[in-house]
Amino acid sequence: MTEAKKPAKGKHKPGERRSPEEREELAKEIVRLMNDDELDCYAACKQVGVKHSTFLLWADKDPKLADIYARARDDLISRMAYDIVRISDTPVGSTDSGMTDSGAVQKQKLQVDTRKWLLARLAPRKYGDRLALAGDETAPIKVEQTIDVSKLPTDVLAQIMAAKDNADNGG
Repeated sequence: MTEAKKPAKGKHKPGERRSPEEREELAKEIVRLMNDDELDCYAACKQVGVKHSTFLLWADKDPKLADIYARARDDLISRMAYDIVRISDTPVGSTDSGMTDSGAVQKQKLQVDTRKWLLARLAPRKYGDRLALAGDETAPIKVEQTIDVSKLPTDVLAQIMAAKDNADNGG
């Protein structure tokens, strides 16, 4: 862990409000731990002595902190994806008889599967398993249909025009 000035743990009593300066210092330390020590937000909050829910409230109220936290969280998620590749590419050891250690293989598989499961929940758009069959806000599905009215019988055209006139007149 890098040397940095750490906020004093235990200085704050439950129910007592922290000064804005102290909140800012604690928030910076939490984000630093997420970035430098690769801790998740919960572990970083615990190490600094701040409730996770309190930190999230601070981020909700401070757009700058929310942005910094979001970037740190995204970076942590990207590192988790990198870990999957690193774990998968790590050679598995052998037993004394020269056979592949099946226990080590299972351990690596569990490590990869756990990270994949977490990534699918933390960043479902990027790492989720589901394919979107319906559109979303960024890529809606459009259905367009063109009817050549010149090929419709005149009685059908008359019905369409009557329905349109009825709708235009509030009926």
